[in-house]
This record gives sequence, C-alpha cells and structure tokens, in this order.
Amino acid sequence: MCNEHRSRKEDFTRKRCLGFREVVVLILSKGLKSIQCLLNEFFLKLALPTVTKTAFCLARLKLSYTVFIELNNKAVVEVYYRNDDFLKYKGLRVLGIDSTVICLPESDELAKEFGKTDHTDGKGTTVTGSRPYARGSVMFDVLNRIAVDARLEKSKAYEVEIAVKHLSLATELDLILCDRGYASFRTIVEFDVRNIKFLIRCSKGSFKIAQEMYKGLGKDSQVVKLVASGDALSEMKLRGLRTEIEVRFVRIQLDTGENEILVTNLLSETEYPTPDFKELYWMRWGVETFYGVIKTRLCLENFTGFSVESVRQDFYSTIFLTGLESILTENAEEILSQKQVKNPQIVNKVISFNAIKNQAMEILCGKGNEKEAIEKLTALFLTNPTQKRPHRKPPPRRKESNRRLLNFHKYKKKIVF
Repeated sequence: MCNEHRSRKEDFTRKRCLGFREVVVLILSKGLKSIQCLLNEFFLKLALPTVTKTAFCLARLKLSYTVFIELNNKAVVEVYYRNDDFLKYKGLRVLGIDSTVICLPESDELAKEFGKTDHTDGKGTTVTGSRPYARGSVMFDVLNRIAVDARLEKSKAYEVEIAVKHLSLATELDLILCDRGYASFRTIVEFDVRNIKFLIRCSKGSFKIAQEMYKGLGKDSQVVKLVASGDALSEMKLRGLRTEIEVRFVRIQLDTGENEILVTNLLSETEYPTPDFKELYWMRWGVETFYGVIKTRLCLENFTGFSVESVRQDFYSTIFLTGLESILTENAEEILSQKQVKNPQIVNKVISFNAIKNQAMEILCGKGNEKEAIEKLTALFLTNPTQKRPHRKPPPRRKESNRRLLNFHKYKKKIVF
C-alpha cells in the first residue's frame, strides 16, 4: 500500500520514527488538541521519543490522501459486504446520496482549488466577506452506517454531477434516496441507464405533476410518463439517451399535516404500497445524521493544515474512521439489541469514537494483542449507551441566535477527544 500512496518513490524508504504507518495513524488521530500535544501522547504510548510538529508536517507531505480512500474501500466496504447478512429493505441495500458545504481554513491555495463563498454578518443580506468552502458528498448506507463512497469537490459543484460519480459504485440491488435538490429529468435518466432503483423528494417547483399533487389534485399514487423538454431534451438527444421515462409519483402526508411528493421507479403498488413510502423516505435522515457526526463529533472542519493535500487527508481519513467505528461497534450493537429494556439501546458515539482514538490506534500501528484490544473496545462501547427512539418527534427546527450558539459550543457541547 505504501508504494501506491506516496508522493515520490523515494518517500518512506528509510526507517524513521515517522514511517508510512505512523503518519497514517497520526492523521486518523487528529482532534482538537494542538498537533504537538497529539504527537507527544502518541509516541508516549508507543514508548518512543517524540518528534516535532515540523517533522510531522514534512512527513505528511510524502503521503497521498488516496490511502484513506483505499482503506475505506478495502478495510470497510469490502469487508462489510463480503457476506450477504447486512440490513436491507425488501432485498435492497438502501443508500442515501447528499452533499454538504464544508468550511475550510483561510488559505489562497484552498481558495484557488475549491473556490470561495460569500457570507453576511447574519443580520442582513449585505455581503461582508468571503472564505474558502468545499462541497463534500457521500453515498451512505443508511441502514448499516457505511460510507460506500465520498467525494470532496469545489464549493459550487453541481450536486447531480457529483452524484453521477457515486453511481459507479452502485448496483441494480441498491435503492438510492435523494433530497429535492436532485429532482430533475437528468438525475432520473442517470439512474435509468444504470437500472438503479431510486426515490427522490420533489420540490414545489419541479415537475408539473408534482406541483399539481402539492395542491392536492389527483391520486396519491400515479404512474406517468415523463417527457424531457428544453435543455434536458437537447442533452438527452446529444447523448443518445431516452427522452421519455415511466415513473411513479407518490404523495405522503407528514405528521405536521404537510404533503410531500416523491418520484420513484418502484412502480408496483402491490410490492411497494403507497403508505410504506413515508417510512422508506424517512430513512434518508441517516445521511443528515452522518454529516452531524463528522462535523460535530469528529470536528471535521477543525482541519490540521492549510494545504489542499492536508484538507483532503483530513476529509477522507474522517470518512474511513466512521466506517471503522461501524465495524468495531457491530458486536456491541448486537449485545445491546438483545437487552430487555423499554427503549432499544445503541452505542454512544461519544464513547465509541473516544475509545477508538485512544485504544485502536496502537493496533493499527502493529502494537499490542488484537483480540484483547477488540474485547477491551467492546467493553468500553457498552458503557453509557444511548436510547433509540424511532418514533420520537423533535420540535420544529428554529434558527438559533449567535449568542445561544456560542454558549452551546463553549459550555455545553461534549468533546469526543
């Protein structure tokens, strides 16, 4: 693996304290502490003399971020799906595709690579400045908590274009859930040519039939033939793709009384009854909580460098870490699921990520007994579990004031590491 993911063939050829494996593990260990404190603690555990922050920064320049993509593919995705015993919905793997904007450090190099986004003072619409942002996108298994694929693109990149890149890793046995930003003829065609099942939420300004259904017109489930028009028609003809596709529009009612319109190629009412789509589309929320984990629990936006390479290293290493956590906590999740309690219990991510950061890194460095470490980790995962409330109804989302947000981050937010 070292040969494929180093900047030059001369890198990592000499035996040093900061070898290939040590640099990989140190990047995975990133937290809110200063880099020097991290280095001191890391080498103290290994009973080795510490190194300086400068030495680490020079060593990480030798490493390509692609190592974390391969680690996720080989050590997480392939391992998890090598058997056919993972959670499914009617025989289908349920994947959610969504993107998020990621705030980057102030750097000319990052601004040039990913672009800048304007911002206001939060009180009005007047632009008061701009800073570098990137767009992260993920294709996420919402039932098994595995990031099948992730991308870090320019901040102004089109969500649909990124989603198309994800589809190279999807199969005919997948069902993909998307939010309203993906509701377009172009998106539907991309799924159709690959014979991939999909369920997309429609915006109130999307397809004509969806607009009518939002007004309460027509049946709750309608199979219709969509016809491309305008720019979409020209593009489909240019690419030699279909200009007419049969799809199904479904209207469901939320607990708030509002209607939500979904478009899908699950055409059979018998196999996929209309009432089932409410719970099915709700599964997409797993992507939203995934972004909550990497941004709040793992503090993704607290980057450890100002270069493009370091930002990509931090992003893809965080993605791999979430998959590693899903695999390592699987046994503990099974034990908790068998407990006879009022509400089902799940592993507390504050506990699990903290345990992995502090205990599992030595194993990745080839130190210690792997079996004993797994048993020790499982015991830690079982401490202070959280309750799973699938039917819990959270209060309506409200915009918090800057003062309340600052108070939360300073005094209430629980730091993982």
